[in-house]
Amino acid sequence: MHPGTVTCLLGENGAGKSTVVQVVSGVRRHDEGELLVDGRPVRFRRPRQARSRGIATIWQDLAVIPLMTVWRNFWLGDEPTRGIWPFRRIDVDVARDGAARALARVGLPGLNVNQPAASLAPGQRHSLAVARALHFGAKVLVVDEPAAPLTVAQHALVLRTVVGARDAGLAVLFVTSTPAYAHLVGDRFVLLAGGRVAADLTREDVDVDGLTRLVSGGEALATLTAELRRRPDPLVT
Repeated sequence: MHPGTVTCLLGENGAGKSTVVQVVSGVRRHDEGELLVDGRPVRFRRPRQARSRGIATIWQDLAVIPLMTVWRNFWLGDEPTRGIWPFRRIDVDVARDGAARALARVGLPGLNVNQPAASLAPGQRHSLAVARALHFGAKVLVVDEPAAPLTVAQHALVLRTVVGARDAGLAVLFVTSTPAYAHLVGDRFVLLAGGRVAADLTREDVDVDGLTRLVSGGEALATLTAELRRRPDPLVT
């Protein structure tokens, strides 16, 4: 993954998409091969280590603390403060204004940051997570497609935040099961089958119809998978 590009990770259930996300995010360690960050091998033991290297992950469940306000969910322990210890306290005005500006940059201008996070639609929760990642200096953004059903408008909001992160110079890994959405925003398409890379394509290599046939397990993907099984070693672990 390179800065300013969107790599879409596609494949059927059980293909290995979630495992890739977990390895990159530090939830689990890889068994073989190498994970390189800035050209150097790393072996994350916990998510905090991945975050310290600039890797931010937006998980499928879009976890928020429901009863907390939007602006408290945005900062989550990193709130701006004023005063000196032991009288230091959260600078509420600065925190609210900062959260509102960050959310406006990802397509949510005018959002009431004082409302509970539980009142946000899934697409808005997704934007909240992206805004937080951008604000805190992420270099790599891993976006696991929301598990909750989204309307077309909410999908559009998710895709706009993916494009916004790319335009801000982040390397984006977008995990999705929808080829049409992937082709709208993706620069590169990696298809997994049985834990192996079955195809590694660019927008110049495939149109949306061809990508759909590959993802749906068409004959072309079956041929690629059969060829991979004849190889002595997997392309990616």
